Amino acid sequence: MGEEMGESRPGVAATLRALNGALGRPASLWVKESGARNLRHRDFLAPRAALSAAFPGGQVPPEAVSAVPSLRGPAVLPLRICRQTPAGLAVQVHRPEAFQRLLGHLPGPPAPAAGPRTGCVVLHCPALHSSPAALRPRHLRSVLLADHLAQLLRAQGVDVRLVPALSEERSWDVLRQLRICWPSGSGGSALTDAISALKAALGRCPCATACEQGPGTAEGVISKVQLKSFVEQQGLLGYDPNLDVLLVTERTLRSLAELQEAVLQCPAKGQSSCCSIVHVVNCEEEFQQQQLDVLWRILDPGAHTALQKHLVCGPVKVTNPSSPIGADQYFQLRKRQMYEASVIKYGELAQGVSGLGAGNISTWEWTKLSMMAPTFSIDEAWKEVIDTLTVAAIRFEMLSTAHRSQITLDLENNNISTKGTKSGAFVMYNCARLATLFGTFQRAVEQGTYPPLPPVSDLNFSCLREEGEWLLLFNYLLPFPEVLQQAAQLPPPSKGIRITANTETVCKFLIQLSMDFSSYYNRVHILGEPFPHLFDQMFARLQLLGAVRDVFHSALATLHLPPLSQI
Repeated sequence: MGEEMGESRPGVAATLRALNGALGRPASLWVKESGARNLRHRDFLAPRAALSAAFPGGQVPPEAVSAVPSLRGPAVLPLRICRQTPAGLAVQVHRPEAFQRLLGHLPGPPAPAAGPRTGCVVLHCPALHSSPAALRPRHLRSVLLADHLAQLLRAQGVDVRLVPALSEERSWDVLRQLRICWPSGSGGSALTDAISALKAALGRCPCATACEQGPGTAEGVISKVQLKSFVEQQGLLGYDPNLDVLLVTERTLRSLAELQEAVLQCPAKGQSSCCSIVHVVNCEEEFQQQQLDVLWRILDPGAHTALQKHLVCGPVKVTNPSSPIGADQYFQLRKRQMYEASVIKYGELAQGVSGLGAGNISTWEWTKLSMMAPTFSIDEAWKEVIDTLTVAAIRFEMLSTAHRSQITLDLENNNISTKGTKSGAFVMYNCARLATLFGTFQRAVEQGTYPPLPPVSDLNFSCLREEGEWLLLFNYLLPFPEVLQQAAQLPPPSKGIRITANTETVCKFLIQLSMDFSSYYNRVHILGEPFPHLFDQMFARLQLLGAVRDVFHSALATLHLPPLSQI
């Protein structure tokens, strides 16, 4: 293996580019396989239909086919064979070398990207302008999405500002319980000055009419602004045709002032990296946010206001509510269900609530009681586990669906346990299994049962012949950096105002990884008998699963979920 190749981590995109280049066609002919059945025979395929469209009779020149295995590059996977098959042109990777190269570049915990920032994004969550008591599950969805997107963007080197800053921080307990990292503060004199400047701009605006307080005037309204005429004059696309007159209040101007202050805090790096503003809003409040968007364009015709985009979350339908449920009630409800599931699964180990054992009272009664001063105690270790599992369950419930789609919350659904393979708890359970595995190995090393794990360069990866081992490397370890990039990618500027983002990507990735890891772990015995002739395979497997563990940790960090060492 050449020195240049050893310096760079292989990637899917780089390998596909090299394969397409080898055939001398600009079109993307190759696809990466992911299914276990196909991976038994090939890793990449140029389908027969694509070849027929690119080459006369679908026949690839023999010299191009023979050149494929010799492809080299710092981020190109080592290729072993390329051959014609009924399905198309199939390529297999040189797997031991791929294991060696990938497992030598382990993904550590996410950290702010080194070097200069690559832009600035202001994420505005209008739901947080209301009081904590008004927060509903539909609002919580947009807040969780903004929080997750902020983590993903920062990991890619983007400077992120979150708006609005929270006031009365202590009353936002539900955000703290859900491990949402959101700034707080009063704004100070700078915000007051910004509001005054906006008022002055409002007074000069030809679209605005001042309002005197009196009979027939809504309380607090200081001006009426004609939005529709401005939208038509500017030729703005994507706005609701019903936008007409906006009644402007002091609170309206404060919301805009907070956005302006956030934009000013973004580091200036020239027009090419002008700050982008993304309003993360649920569909029921989209109209109101469009009104504020247009008002800001009117009062501040700067480049940044023209870059406003709206990331709209679909509806959250709550089934079986006896009354409208708040975000805090929703959290307490899921926490109670998680506790009950833990008691059923682990019995007395998780039993720590005195007087409120599972089944003693109804879920709704417990939810109401939990809003009062706590009268029960749980063993601290299990309390932390249940709290984390609850946060994981809610985050996956809210974020594993594409943000445009509807979510249905069944409040009486008690299947929030580690048995559900689509749940956040299932992901956390498998992460804990890895912690247990490496804890057991470490204790065995300390007791002299096994020698320590050797350096990567001394490992024999030809021992990794199980189907599940290649599946973990090829479908998860290899594409993971690109998965994070895809999840953080925001569309380039366009004429419309709505954008979409792949915010469900990380949750879906973790769920699928958990399913394939669980299948492998249940089938393969990792820590075998302490015989020297078995150590090569055991060490290679531990190195692979150490990398899987690091991927779990890195992906969970984008959700503000700490890995659990036990469940």
